[in-house]
Amino acid sequence: MDWLEVDSEDCSIRRALEAVGEKWTLLILRDAANGVRRFDDFHRHVGLSQAVLADRLRKLVASGILRTTPYREPGSRTRHEYRMTRKGWDLWPVLVALMQWGDAYAAGPDGPPLRLRHRDCGAPVRAAVVCCAEETPVEPSRVHVEFGRAAPAGPASPARPAVREPASPGA
Repeated sequence: MDWLEVDSEDCSIRRALEAVGEKWTLLILRDAANGVRRFDDFHRHVGLSQAVLADRLRKLVASGILRTTPYREPGSRTRHEYRMTRKGWDLWPVLVALMQWGDAYAAGPDGPPLRLRHRDCGAPVRAAVVCCAEETPVEPSRVHVEFGRAAPAGPASPARPAVREPASPGA
């Protein structure tokens, strides 16, 4: 089976992008990961309309990425804060990877505005693809793809999983 024979509708990346693949959604998640909890704070910091913000927050809650927690300021009605769920925190490496890429290829002339450091030792933190057995970073040229059971079997290879080497970096 060849990559082009795989149904692109049945793709984990496609399904993930349906949940979080929109600029405003990722910026809301960036802020939530950095401690923003309240609608007015998201509105002020992210800078999008209240209607769009309400829609994105509603979708993130419905998909289980954020959860709401009621709070009440003295003399005001009950409102809700938005907090990351485990599912939401599992997106944190994606946010870090996007930040790394932006730092490397889209930073302004003065460089990146933020740096992530390990609280215990002060060393820089980065996202990486890691081998589960060796716990070492793996470059794209050292990875091959095996089609899973969800991939339809093509006529050329009905019994064996297809393996494909990725294009080398810089190609």
